Amino acid sequence: MKKIKYALLTVLLLPTALWLMADNLWPEPFTYFSFRAVFVQYSGVIAIAVMSIAMLLALRPKIVEPFFHGLDKMYRLHKWLGISALVFAVSHWWFAKGTKWMVGWGWLVKPERGPRGAQPELGFWEGLFRSQRGLAETIGEWAFYAAALLIVLALIRRFPYRLFAKTHNLLAITYLLFVFHAVILLRFEYWSQPVGWLMAVLLLGGTISAVLVLMGRVGAKRKVRGHITELEYHSDMRVMEVTVKMDKGWPGHNAGQFAFAMSDKKEGAHPYTIASAWNPDTRLIRFVIKELGDHTARLKQRLSVSMPVTMEGPYGEFNFTDDKPRQIWIGAGIGVTPFIARMKRLADETDGKTIDFFHPTSQINDVVRQKLSADVEASNVRLHLMVDDKDGHLDAERIRTAVPHWQEASIWFCGPSAFGEDLRKDFIQHGLHPDQFHQELFKLR
Repeated sequence: MKKIKYALLTVLLLPTALWLMADNLWPEPFTYFSFRAVFVQYSGVIAIAVMSIAMLLALRPKIVEPFFHGLDKMYRLHKWLGISALVFAVSHWWFAKGTKWMVGWGWLVKPERGPRGAQPELGFWEGLFRSQRGLAETIGEWAFYAAALLIVLALIRRFPYRLFAKTHNLLAITYLLFVFHAVILLRFEYWSQPVGWLMAVLLLGGTISAVLVLMGRVGAKRKVRGHITELEYHSDMRVMEVTVKMDKGWPGHNAGQFAFAMSDKKEGAHPYTIASAWNPDTRLIRFVIKELGDHTARLKQRLSVSMPVTMEGPYGEFNFTDDKPRQIWIGAGIGVTPFIARMKRLADETDGKTIDFFHPTSQINDVVRQKLSADVEASNVRLHLMVDDKDGHLDAERIRTAVPHWQEASIWFCGPSAFGEDLRKDFIQHGLHPDQFHQELFKLR
């Protein structure tokens, strides 16, 4: 989480520092209108810089993922960049547009212009940019309305994922409109200074990213076909087990990673944690999917054996790698999936660690219990199965009581984010180093 915060601060502070080398927020003389002139420039620079980084992250760049410890962390940064872009874009829009309204309402008095002197001769590019200012302002205004709506929809959890995936791609179009708006309306003298050089790099990178998004090229080199070989539905738990045989080309995966799976182009690709260890001889990937929304609830009707599936990945850095002699796993509900994959790997190749696995769940049937017990026995993991109605709810104190040497362990959590944050805070208050708590932030929106 610290890297996400530091990255967000860097994205905000670096262009701010470079802008302050070219301009300032305390013009002389200081009036509302003189401040408005510079703040519109500043807020515009920050807004488009943040949008550009967000567009670059939308490509899911493999090279950046290890730095943030997983695509899930990158998408958390992407989300906060979107929120930051909205905040700065709103302030930019209000000072630009709202000022004109307030003058019209009589709330502000526009200062009179002094007598015009001789106008300096403009170069070709500066003259061209100035001639397009009216068009750029209009395009920027309507792009802002569209982008604000799309960002708000992306933040509404109840907005269906299949619609979110389609509408969110439209932000690439609004971004390209913002690029034109920024290039034309950025103060011309900025282009010859560090802030302008940074803007040029970001706008170019963001433009390339937006075009690739619109062409459907996100993750294109990491997509491999496969087909469903087995389906098993547990109606009492509302859980679907799906086994897919991958075509040649799948690079393999580590326990704890996930993939984007697409069986229907209309529905688009959805992320699922892989619940199996990789064996290049069988090339099988298994998912355990809980009905948590409209899409997952329809899978039992939509999926069938032999159906083709396109898989993109693998992604994620929730890989159980550390130097601690002990590990504490907490897989809450369907958060059990990365631990199933890890147990299957440990059955073939032990790592010598002492592992306590806590699995709180609302219910579990005999079939799933037997499969879990077999994995636990094969991997030599100590299981703490807790069914809510029978065993009550899990908290940090119960874990510490069950594992007296917990301070020697790293903790790996996958499940509801609020539950994970509560556990994390409790353990840190009792002396656990923050780096010892690993949490999968699987929500990608």
